[in-house]
Amino acid sequence: MPAESDGSFAGDLNFGLHTVFFTELFRGFGVMLGHVFMEPATINYPFEKGPISSRFRGEHALRRYPSGEERCIACKLCEAICPAQAITIEAEARPDGSRRTTRYDIDMNKCIFCGLCQEACPVDAIVEGPNFEFSTETHEELIYNKEKLLTLGDRWEPELAANIQAEFLYR
Repeated sequence: MPAESDGSFAGDLNFGLHTVFFTELFRGFGVMLGHVFMEPATINYPFEKGPISSRFRGEHALRRYPSGEERCIACKLCEAICPAQAITIEAEARPDGSRRTTRYDIDMNKCIFCGLCQEACPVDAIVEGPNFEFSTETHEELIYNKEKLLTLGDRWEPELAANIQAEFLYR
């Protein structure tokens, strides 16, 4: 439909009829009524959650072996590969000759959630879990220490193990 008449009688008549009978308006109402009865495209977020991919990179966690021993061997590969320098690790030797972490801190204010720490870890100790709702009131609460990371790992272990198993062929 032209925006205005082209000057001919037929064009003037066509334009006049469309203007008088509001055809564009009724066509718009028809589209609107068609969408009123469709299923909504959005979700009511806090009450409804969308699906999360097994590759989703959320809140960090430290995992344990089924025996309860922590997996981290203090190789510091995650600290070295972190582009944001958000990870700080201190370690000490154990009597059996292996190393274990005494301090494992992640500054979530600096973290860019790239997943390189998870890819670098040879024993799947540090992982990024499915939790994305970890807002806080202060910046200090976003500096995670070893105890908090282990607690998060214990809380999310079933989901973490399932995600690692689902991605096993691609690693």
